[in-house]
Amino acid sequence: MKFRNFKMVDYVVFGRGSFDQLQEILAPHRKEKFPMIFFVDHFFQTKQDFLSRIPAEESDEVIFIDVSHEPKTIYVDDLTSFLKKKYGTISGIIGIGGGSTMDMAKAVSLMINNPGSSKDYQGWDLVKFPGVYKVGIPTLSGTGAEISRTAILTGPERKLGLNSDFTPFDQIILDPELIYNVPKEQRFYTGMDCYIHCIESLSGTYINEFSRSYGEKALESCQKIFRQKDQWDNASDDLLMMASYAGGMSIAYSQVGVAHAVSYGLSYLLGTHHGVGNCIVFNHLDEYYPEGVSEFREMVKKAGICIPQHVTSGLSSVEFDNMINVSLGLVPLWENALGKNWREIMTREKLRELYERL
Repeated sequence: MKFRNFKMVDYVVFGRGSFDQLQEILAPHRKEKFPMIFFVDHFFQTKQDFLSRIPAEESDEVIFIDVSHEPKTIYVDDLTSFLKKKYGTISGIIGIGGGSTMDMAKAVSLMINNPGSSKDYQGWDLVKFPGVYKVGIPTLSGTGAEISRTAILTGPERKLGLNSDFTPFDQIILDPELIYNVPKEQRFYTGMDCYIHCIESLSGTYINEFSRSYGEKALESCQKIFRQKDQWDNASDDLLMMASYAGGMSIAYSQVGVAHAVSYGLSYLLGTHHGVGNCIVFNHLDEYYPEGVSEFREMVKKAGICIPQHVTSGLSSVEFDNMINVSLGLVPLWENALGKNWREIMTREKLRELYERL
């Protein structure tokens, strides 16, 4: 039996105020004449107090990443082309924001050193060369993008990650102070992304004690935050940030499952944000995760969140087929969820019926 040898993030800093160590962390990685590029969530474009803390030197560049929609391969390609034409190469990329911003940072880092279009690398272990130095700094917690080996992108034919050992960040900075003012709904949906990661990982066929140890801790943290606590406080931010990290570690050595496989098709066609899409789908998965779905609904009620309904009503047969094709292309997710004979269980007809209920 051959065991998987997976790549992790090289360096991790955790602690309140640790963002202010960024200048010190970047210094050894600066190359003469080549700038550091800061990808910053466009939410911060008017937040001058925060922007003044970014240690950009005169030759560096701050680029605000539009995360109104899920990251697209064309967006990655355009930014890569811009940076190559302007600078030739760069010292590194720092992604500051939620999962979409961090995925953009990972993807562009890779494409600086790999030829062609990012759509050519959507899949598993297709990236040939390491990217430039990259740092991830989450200002949202739950997606696990800071620790994962994928950069999830929507391409012309599919929504699928750049999954490779070259994708993980070289450095991450986990500063809970950066997530204190996240709006309630956004915090819930990203937190539920973590919760759903854990339910899918812990009940999947790929599960092992490595994944279980991280998944159980992340699940326990999510339950404490969204089911047991009555008020949000600094301790909640600390706990959610570490739940995101642990949840990402859990799926690094296992996989996600039905909710993610179905939501990828939803996002590809409708542009549904990842956390929202997962919640829309998970709300209908009693057949696969009965205890998790029941608890999820309790947390939705406690948080006062309205999960979108009837998002697929009025779609054509062609549009349903497009979603089904994207979803069924995610073989490892289905195999983890349903086993090696998953194709006998999740037929096109059954998946169509599931999409029609969303």
